[in-house]
Amino acid sequence: MTPAARIAAAVEVLADIEARRRPAPDALKDWGLARRFAGSKDRAAVASLVYDALRCRASAAFLMGAETPRAVVIGMLARLRNLDAAAIAGLFSGERHAPEPLTQEEAARLSVPPSLADAPAHVAGDFPEWLAPSFAAAFGEAAIDEMQAMVARAPLDIRVNTLTTTREALAGELEHFAPRQTPHSADGLRFTVGEDGRGPSLQSEPSFLDGQFEIQDEGSQLAARLTLARPGERIVDLCAGAGGKTLALAALMQNGGALFATDVDTRRLVPLHGRVARSGASHVEVRSPKGRYDPARPDPLADLAGSIDCVVVDAPCTGTGTWRRNPDAKWRLRPGALAERVKDQAVVLDRAARLVRPGGRIAYITCSLLPEENDGAVTAFMGRHDGFAVAPIADVLAAAGLPSLPHRETPAGGILLTPRVTGTDGFFVTVLRRL
Repeated sequence: MTPAARIAAAVEVLADIEARRRPAPDALKDWGLARRFAGSKDRAAVASLVYDALRCRASAAFLMGAETPRAVVIGMLARLRNLDAAAIAGLFSGERHAPEPLTQEEAARLSVPPSLADAPAHVAGDFPEWLAPSFAAAFGEAAIDEMQAMVARAPLDIRVNTLTTTREALAGELEHFAPRQTPHSADGLRFTVGEDGRGPSLQSEPSFLDGQFEIQDEGSQLAARLTLARPGERIVDLCAGAGGKTLALAALMQNGGALFATDVDTRRLVPLHGRVARSGASHVEVRSPKGRYDPARPDPLADLAGSIDCVVVDAPCTGTGTWRRNPDAKWRLRPGALAERVKDQAVVLDRAARLVRPGGRIAYITCSLLPEENDGAVTAFMGRHDGFAVAPIADVLAAAGLPSLPHRETPAGGILLTPRVTGTDGFFVTVLRRL
């Protein structure tokens, strides 16, 4: 496919996403299945165009004065890919499989440098308008800068499994991919993502198959370290899912103590069993509920009540901190979903309170930037439960070996990692100590 044909395909896929209100991966998959002539490089290039358009959908539409898929792609080419009017006109020639030529209006808008100086905050920051009050509360005057940092592509990070190898040894094994050390996580390596949005194919490497590393953003690695997990403790990962943080906790515990992993949905835990076996973690016990967890039915963790040193609550959330990796998710998020996640967070925090021992702690984590899910959830929990205190941030950072970690401090004493400040996905961490 020619570059112009790829652009036409991206417009087509975006139109499908808009018309059918479906996730971008589904639309891209169907497009690829219907066009067998498209090779892997073509599919990757089209996907890259689609995701870049979704990253800056609001600002691109503002620059072009229209919200159509075509307008968004044109605006994206000017805003993110820095193409001038002549270059864009060359791609929109109408010849063969190229998009139709630029209209006079489109050409006129491209004739001036793109500027968002007069754009509303939600347009300049490329996020849904209904979230503007939340991001203003979280970031104040820095809201636009913080959210513009979310528009950029995320790097590809891995966490070295220190149960089986070292960062230096693994970097040597993967030197053909030119890894570099992550800035803040002592166990991380970072890889460059290409212009097509793809990084190296790491999951086919022998070192991955041997359990020497896992794909994990540096922010997630840091969040695990901020739980202060250490050898000899009894820890519960209450929202383990597929086990990314479970495995990070296991490595921090150095196979000492006991790590119990569970989730509200048994199906989410299925991949964890194989991952634990591959990692060499010998102290992980997966406890699955029958079907979905129901507070009215027996709790698979009932025997652990009041005995746990640390309950890790990697809470279900809106995922606003991961928008660099999932740019279409921000446009599909609705107020009702936020309200449901806040309810879910209250349920898991209350469950954690029953498990933690006096003197123990709850490490509350989200991959969200929204105060409703972060400080709001913690404040509501403290209102429902006496006998808990927020651990001072300086103490948590020092105990985690991260005294100089760049972060934002939330009003209620939480640690907020952001793409702009930390260079990671967005994560919130608060440590609650039981008195």
